Amino acid sequence: MTSVLYDAQGPRAKRRNILYTVVFLVALAALVWWVYTSLDEKHQLDWALWKPYLGGGTEAYSTYIWPGLQNTLKAAALSMVIALPLGAVLGIARLSDHVWVRVPAAVVVEFFRAIPVLVLMIFGLALFSEYTDVSSDDRPVYAVVTGLVLYNASVLAEIVRAGILSLPKGQAEAAMAIGLRKGQVMRVILLPQAVTAMLPAIVSQLVVIVKDTALGGAVLTFPELLASASTMSGYYGANTIASFTIVAVIYLIINFSLTTFASWLEGRLRRRKKSTGAVLSVDKTVDIPGHAGTGTSA
Repeated sequence: MTSVLYDAQGPRAKRRNILYTVVFLVALAALVWWVYTSLDEKHQLDWALWKPYLGGGTEAYSTYIWPGLQNTLKAAALSMVIALPLGAVLGIARLSDHVWVRVPAAVVVEFFRAIPVLVLMIFGLALFSEYTDVSSDDRPVYAVVTGLVLYNASVLAEIVRAGILSLPKGQAEAAMAIGLRKGQVMRVILLPQAVTAMLPAIVSQLVVIVKDTALGGAVLTFPELLASASTMSGYYGANTIASFTIVAVIYLIINFSLTTFASWLEGRLRRRKKSTGAVLSVDKTVDIPGHAGTGTSA
């Protein structure tokens, strides 16, 4: 039996795929065992190293992890709130019929998309230090948010532009044929449909924003979640593996929550756009003047 995408596997292909699966599982198990034994030999699995996080105490979380997590979420939330609408505006501007709107938007997007986000953060720190009255304690978070907004807004602009261009041209042509202006077409017809198609890419970029806040901790002394792991490791006595493992799990939970919510929202939006699909029988159709129940001319 075949499908549209591929031919059904034959007996030899099935046996070969089973063999590949077994080999992969064996190799994965060997890798896990090697990691476990290596950590055990280095005494990185001793309970004394994991006790501050798994032993029921709250000092590590209240003193290090929770303040760092708050700073991470604050910087990420501010960056998302600013970058999303800014990226939408830039993406729509790149589709403008006016050259004086389209070209400057394209220059801004391509410029900031080509610069590493870390360079933008360092530039922001120098900018706030030289030309503003922002205190030295607040400069790192301002610099991190500035770098994240400039870079991710440019990336989101391309996502918005690609999402709108992916829609059939007939959508806009039909809307203009009934008298809608281009702004109304974009706001009422194109954007609502493009949001569903853009949602996975947008959420992926939001996950990038959360992770890139760690750059501020590594270079700008921004006290975010990853920076707290280094402080914890030194305070509790060289339990580096345990500290960074706990932080990695927290990042996984945050990003998995974002992607799960996005999947739920995407499915909900798609279901709302679908019709019931009910098929009416001939005797239940509404009689239209000049037509019989079968829909043919009288």
